[in-house]
Amino acid sequence: MPETGPLTRSMDKQFEKLFAMMAEMKAGQEEMNVAQAGLDQKMEAGQEEMRSRQERMEKGQEEMKGLIDEVKDEVQRKIDEVEEKVQMKVEDMKSEVKGKIEEVEHKLQGKTGEIERRLSELEDRPFSFSASPEFMHIRPNIKSLTFDGQTSWTVFKTQFDVVSSTN
Repeated sequence: MPETGPLTRSMDKQFEKLFAMMAEMKAGQEEMNVAQAGLDQKMEAGQEEMRSRQERMEKGQEEMKGLIDEVKDEVQRKIDEVEEKVQMKVEDMKSEVKGKIEEVEHKLQGKTGEIERRLSELEDRPFSFSASPEFMHIRPNIKSLTFDGQTSWTVFKTQFDVVSSTN
């Protein structure tokens, strides 16, 4: 091989360094590509997991809506049932009260007829009440006081006036 000059040898060394650096860069780039591929796979897996969770959440929300609708329907059914029972009780009470009113009216008509009959009998009788002592009001006589000198004259006079006006 012919001998090359110092310039060529220096260039060869630089080329060797350049090739070595290029090889290092290529190896680094391949490492980065591998790392990037790993990250892409991880991101894809993460996104897939997020989609799966979101689908489960949506399914859970739909189930909850279904349960809520079922509960609403059940509550409405119970309300309707209670309203029907209350209406039946009200109707029963109305008929019972109406029956009691009719019963009282019937009794009242009977009593009214009895009172009218008795009143008619009393009107037909002659009015003859004797002045029997049991129907007369007897007022008691109050004994008047005597002046004893120990009470004041004004008090005695007042008591005397009251007793004399009563008798």
